Amino acid sequence: MIMNARMYAVTPEAEDAWKALLAHVTADAGITLDYVAYPAPQPLEDLWRRPDLGCVFMCGYPIALRIADVVPIAAPIPRADWAQGRAVYRSDLIVRKDAPYQTLEDTFGCRAGWTVRHSHSGFNAFRHHLLQYRSADRQNLFGSMAGDLVTARRILDSVLDGSIDVGPLDAYWHMLIAKHKPELTQGIRVLASTDVAPMPAFVASPQMPQDEVARLKQAFAAASGQSWFPPLADALLLNGFAAVDQAAFSTTLDWDKEALAAGYDTPA
Repeated sequence: MIMNARMYAVTPEAEDAWKALLAHVTADAGITLDYVAYPAPQPLEDLWRRPDLGCVFMCGYPIALRIADVVPIAAPIPRADWAQGRAVYRSDLIVRKDAPYQTLEDTFGCRAGWTVRHSHSGFNAFRHHLLQYRSADRQNLFGSMAGDLVTARRILDSVLDGSIDVGPLDAYWHMLIAKHKPELTQGIRVLASTDVAPMPAFVASPQMPQDEVARLKQAFAAASGQSWFPPLADALLLNGFAAVDQAAFSTTLDWDKEALAAGYDTPA
């Protein structure tokens, strides 16, 4: 069985910290898993459908959509005021630092982008946030929309190079890249942020024995009290982990249903 932290392995240094953290958690749980690298642009949905998942990051929206048969284990609690000690995150709607926009509404009529349809931070949260600005005589808010940019890094790069004017960036990913590669975020700023939603979680395949899943949940929940945790928590901007189950991600489906009921299938 394998483990992987691709979603938040924002740099090699960050991935090393995740490897070390997962090694401690699995050791505390009395389980042996192999860390397998899975760098972008390989499709995450292919990773999530593997039958040998032991502990792999997965976005909450595809968990809720059941695009892969998985068992949720635990989700990070980001070290951020907006998380308020909960396993939640949000999307930052970013623009270039030197752009003239002062509010999100200032970007309407300009160019925006999203990552992939099964992403919460890069698609579902963005779409939900935009609902409040639509009206009967203004169904489309932007002049053009670049879809299928796939990764958070591509959103960041596209804003920086001017390919798009505004885009959604996973706020926890944003925190990590700002810590580990601050030169990449010095040229952007946040115009607005979405409401918080359930944080991506580590998941396992249903083939993982139930007692091992239970031990992993306990080990993640206890991680913040372990002697090995503080330096890795500093590197990964963590307060700890919360055990989660399938029902924890229902908010993402509520947001999806609200958008579809409004006839807003895709951010536009």
